[in-house]
Amino acid sequence: MAAPASHPPALHDRALQDLSFIRRTIEGAAAFTDVPGWGLVAMGGMACAAAPVAAMQPSVERWMAVWMFTVPLATALGGWTMWQKMRRRVSSEGVFTLSVPARKFLLGFWPAIFAGAVLTFALVNPFLPGLDLALASRVLPGLWLLLYGVAVTTAGAHSIRAVPLMGVGFLVLGVVALLLPNVNGNLMMALGFGLLQIGFGLRIARRHGG
Repeated sequence: MAAPASHPPALHDRALQDLSFIRRTIEGAAAFTDVPGWGLVAMGGMACAAAPVAAMQPSVERWMAVWMFTVPLATALGGWTMWQKMRRRVSSEGVFTLSVPARKFLLGFWPAIFAGAVLTFALVNPFLPGLDLALASRVLPGLWLLLYGVAVTTAGAHSIRAVPLMGVGFLVLGVVALLLPNVNGNLMMALGFGLLQIGFGLRIARRHGG
């Protein structure tokens, strides 16, 4: 038989360890609620403004330039509003750290976004003139909508219900844009990145505090 421990842990130390384990377990099972509703509304507004500007461009290269200018601005805006919402949940004396739900959300979101960026630059060579019109009118809009939908749906598994529902909407629009040859790509981008994000952003802002 094993000899008893010479210095058994104090009762209050064991209680603190149990409480820490329970806290981590509860935090890991919680949903990520810091999706920025007003940030989605602002991103949707930018997409609605960019779509008609892109449609008026005389060349595919300039069409591409409009969206390549809009995407980083919208991404920065969305990231900044999410950061601000997460910080508001931390007291003035607390130390800001990413929660377990936040880490799960971001880990589910960014791989598909990265894949979309890589596929875009694989399909479009920025150093060669004369982009294929089919890429601008159907393939790239469908690809972006589809992979953004994958990112939102996957990350939404760790978030509030509205997020995966929005992701499903992007998936549907992406499939339509890719499989229907006569669909207008700018219209699909406006519907997805514009109106869909605005609608769900307003819902999230009202129900989950901005």
